[in-house]
Amino acid sequence: MSRIGKKVIIIPAGVTVTVDKNNVSVKGPKGTLSRTIDPDITVEIEGAEMTVVRPTEQKRHKALHGLYRSLINNMVVGVSEGYKAEMEIVGVGYKASNQGNILELALGYSHGVFVQIPAELKVTTAMEKGQNPKVTLEGIDKELVGQVSAKIRSLRKIEPYKGKGIRFVGEQIRRKAGKTGGKK
Repeated sequence: MSRIGKKVIIIPAGVTVTVDKNNVSVKGPKGTLSRTIDPDITVEIEGAEMTVVRPTEQKRHKALHGLYRSLINNMVVGVSEGYKAEMEIVGVGYKASNQGNILELALGYSHGVFVQIPAELKVTTAMEKGQNPKVTLEGIDKELVGQVSAKIRSLRKIEPYKGKGIRFVGEQIRRKAGKTGGKK
């Protein structure tokens, strides 16, 4: 049995989960999320606990069992607590600012880079003296927060020699040694 799939999902207070055939809808204090699941997988709710059940031991059902349990758990956590991705921009002259949901980045190119952030997410930027500019994304959908933050990060990947680029706060970067010595 799937170790992830057989875990019970605890539904916190203030969160309601409704299951209609193969649609799972989760409503909480931060918003509402819904997802269509495979018709073979069933979701059972007993009080404040939810379990995901698969019909057979087929390889396909085993794979979907853990997947849908994780996706539904992410929805429950998202509507109750929310998700946050913090990135810092490392490099001389690199800047970040936002006007509503439009993020403007100066990343050492000859032009500014503008990124349209989806309306479901909230973006904030901070530029404090002596520290790297920070970009923070907040939202209830873990998948969307991760996808948008990965897109922003791909605009200027961290290079291994000086460590310049966009990275997640606390991320460890593998650095390389530059050229050492000259011709002998």
